[in-house]
This record gives sequence, C-alpha cells and structure tokens, in this order.
Amino acid sequence: MDESPLSPPGPAPEAHRPAKPHWASRAEDVVFRAISPLLVARGWSPRVLGYTGYGTSEWVRVLGRVVLAPRGRRGQAPDERPDPERGWRAFLSVPVPRHHVRVELGGEVHEVVTDRGGYIDVRVPASLEAGWHPVTLRTAGDFAANCDVRIIPPGTRLGVVCDIDDTVVVTHLPRPLLAAWNSFVLMEHARRPVSGMAGLLQTVQAVDADAPVIYLSTGAWNVAPTVARFLARHAFPPGPLLLTDWGPTNTGWFRSGSEHKCSALRLLADELPDIQWLLVGDDGQHDPKIYADFASERAGAVRAVVIRQLTPVEQVLASGTPGPAADSDGRTAPAAVPWVTGPDGQALLDGLHAENLL
Repeated sequence: MDESPLSPPGPAPEAHRPAKPHWASRAEDVVFRAISPLLVARGWSPRVLGYTGYGTSEWVRVLGRVVLAPRGRRGQAPDERPDPERGWRAFLSVPVPRHHVRVELGGEVHEVVTDRGGYIDVRVPASLEAGWHPVTLRTAGDFAANCDVRIIPPGTRLGVVCDIDDTVVVTHLPRPLLAAWNSFVLMEHARRPVSGMAGLLQTVQAVDADAPVIYLSTGAWNVAPTVARFLARHAFPPGPLLLTDWGPTNTGWFRSGSEHKCSALRLLADELPDIQWLLVGDDGQHDPKIYADFASERAGAVRAVVIRQLTPVEQVLASGTPGPAADSDGRTAPAAVPWVTGPDGQALLDGLHAENLL
C-alpha cells in the first residue's frame, strides 16, 4: 500500500517535528491516558468519525478521527448528533491515538493508523471516476462511519478556497469572549450566514461544475459536523473542510492558525497544480495577508483574491478596532493577481463579473 501522511491534522513531517514535544502536549497525553481506561471500564469504546475528503483519479485524501464514545444508538458517534446542540458539547471528546482503521474505498481496503490526536489524514491510491464517492472507515471493533470524497477530474482549471468565520458564517472572531460564546454556547441553529456568500459559491460551480469548493478555517475539527450541517442548511456547495486540531500541539499550547492556512494552501497547490484558486476570505483577521503572501509565492495558482469587507461594527467586534487589520489591504500581492473586495457575497460576485474572472 502507498499511504502517505499529510498535515494538518496528520503527523508533522519528521524534519519539522521537535526532538521533544511541548510540555503542554505531553501533559495532555498523560491526562488522556489516565482518563481512557476509566471510560473503557464504563463501557466506552473507540468510534470513528469520517470527514469529507477529496482527490484525483489516482489518489484520495481521507480524513477522519477516532474518539472514545459511550454506548448509544447504532452507528451514532458523539460528534454526529442530528439534533441542535450547544457548541461546547462538541469539544468533550477523548481521542484514541495509534488506533488501526480500515479505509474501504472503491472496492479496495487500506489499513491506516491514527496520530496522537486520534486523527486520520492519509493519501491512499485510488482509481475512481470524477464526482462523489462513498468511503467507509471501520475500527477494530467493527464500528463504521461513512463519509464522501470529491474526485476532481483531470483538466479542472478553477477552484475555490473559502474561509468560514465571518466569511460564510457570522462569528465575530477572534474577539475572545464573543468567539467563545459563538463556539461553545450558541445553539447551532442560531448562527447566521453572511448574505450572498452561498450564491457566490453556487455561481462559481454554475460556471464550472467541476470546480471544487474547499472550506479552510482555523476552527477545530471538533465542530466539523456542526459546520457541515450549517453549510448544507444554508445551501452552500458541499466540499471538504480543512480545520485544525484543538488544544496543545508538539510545538506549543495551540496550533498556529496562520501557519495552518499557509500549509494547506501550499499543499493544495502541490496536489492540484493545474487549478487556479479563488481565495475567499474577510478583512477581520489575517486572510488578506495570508492570501497575498501565497499569491506572491504561487501567482500562477491564484485566479483572484476575494475579500469580504466587514462593517465598522463587525470590525470592532472582530478585532477591537473600527477599521480593517493593518495587514488586510493586500498591498504585498503581485499586480498580476486581481483583488476583489465587497461587503457581501453579491457585491463580491459583481466584482468578479466586472473583472471578467467568472
């Protein structure tokens, strides 16, 4: 078999992995090792969660996670509750590291192993037609989870990488108290979509039905099911979520959100070199700088940078200032890469049409 780990959330390349993990990471591992036997004694067992993946006619990136969960409804994992719930519940999970999982895809079976956070992030060989295909992830205890992968056909030239927070859903990040309220307390049905953003992404796929839409965020994988339900409820095109691990990493207390996005963009450019991406984000955080730096590094991989401009009130809520962040004007982007801005999805779509980018 030819599985190759990717990151994030898979294991970091050996060349970049510190000789000794950060003490917070080691402390977290100790806590989970102490808790896990107690939960197992109470009848909890490993359950696998499957996340939407993507690939080509030759390989597929498979994403998932194994966590301990109590006995419940058959086929039901803790992060897959269909009923509305407060966001904090999604963060109450105990990972199962170094657990063997069977990946069943296109009539083939691949054995993979979870990382220290219980995550699966591997690339497996596959020979599949373009479109959506089912994947089954199965643990040693024969608990199975189903998910889908999007196979991108050869010759695809257009794709979308879209931020989530304050780009498709109103969250007012990164202001700590409001971020905590939105992530941990607010009922998922109370979250609001950004006006016109679903229509913008739908129009891209109407122009090119093969164009993949990939949602890239610094949010934690724990909320992936909630985010997926939100996107489906508000008619956003389906697509893979590229999120981050929650909690300590091998290098510090938390994973760098900016580095996560930069690494993910580089990986997409390497994996799918023929695609030019519309990079969609907002000016409340670091999206403009991240996208501008990537455009300077890989100009041929960027069709346009598309930035939603937050209102003055949203700017205050998001960053504590009435104007965009200092690094959000995109002046470092190469002149060859178009820059489209607007307050909502419809204005951004009008800008893309005006520049003949769609």
